[in-house]
Amino acid sequence: MDFKEYITIVPDYPKEGIKFKDITTLMQNGDVYKKAIDEMTSFAKEKQIDVVVGPEARGFVIGCPIAYSLGIGFVPVRKEGKLPREVVKVDYGLEYGKDTLTLHKDAIKPGQRVLITDDLLATGGTIEATIQLVEKLGGEVVGIAFMIELTYLDGRDKLKDYDVYTLTKY
Repeated sequence: MDFKEYITIVPDYPKEGIKFKDITTLMQNGDVYKKAIDEMTSFAKEKQIDVVVGPEARGFVIGCPIAYSLGIGFVPVRKEGKLPREVVKVDYGLEYGKDTLTLHKDAIKPGQRVLITDDLLATGGTIEATIQLVEKLGGEVVGIAFMIELTYLDGRDKLKDYDVYTLTKY
C-alpha cells in the first residue's frame, strides 16, 4: 500500500518553506490506519519485544495500538513535569534551544527488549533521547518504527546502531 496517498502535505506549516506531513488524514481512514499499524506490528513481532515505548504525543498513537495488538505494555515518554512518579531524564537539543524528556524510573526492567515508535523520523533528536532513557534503565532497544522518514534530514545517521523500520519515505 502506498501510504503517501493518505498523508496530507500542508505547505508553509508550521512556518514558511516547511511541507508538513500530516498523518491525521491517514489515521481518519480506519482501514488504512489499521494496515499501517499491522505492518509496524509485524516488524515488532520479528523483534520479539517485551514492551513498546513512545514519546508524546504522536508516539502514543503509533505505539499504543502496536502494544495492544501484541498484548504487551506501552510506556510513555513525556516532557519534564508530566509524569507523576520518580523519573529518569535526558536533555536534548532542539533547533532553537533544548528540551527534556522523562521516563518513569520503574517503567523499563533491565534486559527488556524494547521497540520505540513515533510518527516521524526527522533529525532523530527526540528518538536519540528516548533511546538514552531506555538504556539508562537497562532496556535493550531492538527496533525503532516510524510511519514516515524524512530522508533529507539524515536522522537515520543518529540511529545507525539500531534496526529502523519506516512505512514511507520522503
